[in-house]
Amino acid sequence: MARAFYSVVQYAPAEEEIDLASTRAELVAIDKSIQQATARHNQFLKELGLPPLP
Repeated sequence: MARAFYSVVQYAPAEEEIDLASTRAELVAIDKSIQQATARHNQFLKELGLPPLP
């Protein structure tokens, strides 16, 4: 009995390389910005007598 052999060829495009150090730096900067915005927002909430955001 004859067997058929098929080769698999992948045509997917190559994945883009990610600079992890740069990406981490961006995320740290975004996190800092969020913390600053939350602190400022909580000041307004405090003035209004409302509970702060977590």
